[in-house]
Amino acid sequence: MSVPRVRISPSPPALYASGLVILIALGVLLSGAALAQSVSPQLAGLSFLIGDWRTGSGNVAETRETSKGRSTFTLEAGGNVIVRKDHTDLFAASGQPAGSFDQIMMIYPEGGAVRADYSDGTHVIHYIKADVVAGRSVTFVSATRADAPMFRLSYELSNPTTLAVKFELAPPGSTTFHPIATGTLIR
Repeated sequence: MSVPRVRISPSPPALYASGLVILIALGVLLSGAALAQSVSPQLAGLSFLIGDWRTGSGNVAETRETSKGRSTFTLEAGGNVIVRKDHTDLFAASGQPAGSFDQIMMIYPEGGAVRADYSDGTHVIHYIKADVVAGRSVTFVSATRADAPMFRLSYELSNPTTLAVKFELAPPGSTTFHPIATGTLIR
């Protein structure tokens, strides 16, 4: 007499679940590889900015307000443009809400240099120069004009999940910068 052989196999839900886990893991690996491959060579040194960030801390020097918010840096236009979108909530020294605003910035290569344009719907800043330390930091500087302030915006990666931000202004006709806002973004 022969004993029937019983084959034990995972149930369909278990198969689907394990397959889904494998697909998700593969997707994460491929998306990281795709990101590295899709950034244009001129912007590759800025790929450390890509992702979703939230405010760790923020201070507005002139008003003594604090800020909280979020920033998202995405690759656009086939990896040839990085777009930064922000939402910031301001709080008075008392902790009471003091307003909010949205911002957008487009970072792109032009004429062998990295440039950027910023707007919050009221102000526009054209950054004509970017000093990049690949994978570590970038400092954007606007044009020097006798009749307008000059701006400097810096991002420095302190560790893989923390980005220090500093926004500075030099009065018209001056090249001496004073901090306007400083903060930390956390991935």
